[in-house]
Amino acid sequence: MLAAFALVGAAALAPLRPAMAADCGATAAPGLDWSDCSKRNIMIPGSELEGAKLYSTDFAVTDLSNSNLKSADLEKATLVRASLAGARADKANFSKVEAYRSNFAGISAEGANFANAELQRANFGDAKLTGANFEKAELGRADFDKAVLTGVRFSLANLSRADLSQATFGGPLVFDHAFMYLTRIEGLDLSAAQGLEQAQIDLACGDANTKLPAGLKAPAGWPCPPDDRDN
Repeated sequence: MLAAFALVGAAALAPLRPAMAADCGATAAPGLDWSDCSKRNIMIPGSELEGAKLYSTDFAVTDLSNSNLKSADLEKATLVRASLAGARADKANFSKVEAYRSNFAGISAEGANFANAELQRANFGDAKLTGANFEKAELGRADFDKAVLTGVRFSLANLSRADLSQATFGGPLVFDHAFMYLTRIEGLDLSAAQGLEQAQIDLACGDANTKLPAGLKAPAGWPCPPDDRDN
């Protein structure tokens, strides 16, 4: 009897295992589970990964260009120097990813979540990011050349030296408490932007064509010298 109770007690203390473990050897397919798997430095462009579970997956230096990542969960995934160029990732979860120098050029990530992501020097050229959330993201030197940023939230994000100057948007951007040291906003119409304060504008790089919300004014230091913008 005591032995039986001991077995029951040991079972109760044993860690619970997920009902289904990740299948790291599976071929890319919608809804698969590659959580915590290593898919590092491989070529898998055009993969069908819609709704896939990619939590903490290592995709460093991997080619995922033109892949379908709609509604995929990539929270805490490693995407350092990975290519997601041309991928479809609407409503995907990129929160807390590590994606230094990653290529998101031409990605469609409307409604995607990039909160708390590490995106320093990431390339978002021509990306469609309507409604995306970059709250608390690290975006130092990120490039948004010709990206569509309608309704994007940059609350508490680090936009130090990021380039928004050639971005387009048809609705307000949210900048409350964003760090905008030398953020390039030349030529942008930010008159409807939300959360912008004079202290942020004083740090940023605008020009005579930058339109600001009512009550804010261009600092005497605009435009920034070329060496400040490019270094």
